[in-house]
Amino acid sequence: MKLLLAEDELSLSRAIIKILEKNNYTAEAVYNGEDALKYLESGNFDAAILDIMMPKMDGITVLQKLRASGNQIPILILSAKSEVDDKVLGLDSGANDYLTKPFDSKELLARIRAMTRTGQAVSSRISTGNITLDRATFELSSPSGSFRLTNKEFQMIEMLMTNPKHLISTERFMEKIWGYDSDTEISVVWVYISYLRKKLHALGANIQIKAARNAGYSLEEIT
Repeated sequence: MKLLLAEDELSLSRAIIKILEKNNYTAEAVYNGEDALKYLESGNFDAAILDIMMPKMDGITVLQKLRASGNQIPILILSAKSEVDDKVLGLDSGANDYLTKPFDSKELLARIRAMTRTGQAVSSRISTGNITLDRATFELSSPSGSFRLTNKEFQMIEMLMTNPKHLISTERFMEKIWGYDSDTEISVVWVYISYLRKKLHALGANIQIKAARNAGYSLEEIT
């Protein structure tokens, strides 16, 4: 799961990113409201954590603009503003939850799990051919065994398994998994595709990741 953190206090932002990554989330940080809105409008994130008091555009305005456009991405407001009226404004503006600073990391993680649970509850497991991906444990399995995937391996195979037979471009993988501002070489996508192909082969998969030259990758049945 990929989260956007919009928090202008750099030390706190770094600390939260570390907490999220330690708990198997992919997280990207922005430091003002305008960037938060732009990133969230891209559709590359599964949920967001928004501070209220940010430069260029405050978190409530970001939230209101997203909801007005029909964007229903789960959003947690994380703010030092702890008055009841502030919480009511945040929730009435469309936030899924509101957590005040200072906070305990366990509570932050619990709030994130709670606000994203509805989307995940439809199915914690997805299957294609004889391969199953468990979204809760990051395990890729078949009748002959299983592997626990790294965060980026998980995100990549999840994209492929939720869109079987659909071509996903290399650029789309980069945007969704590494982010717009990443200075990572685009060849990293091929490296992770190679890792996943080896795991699928070891599991005796009856599906394979096929490459379309200069276009991208798709998950196909082995015929």
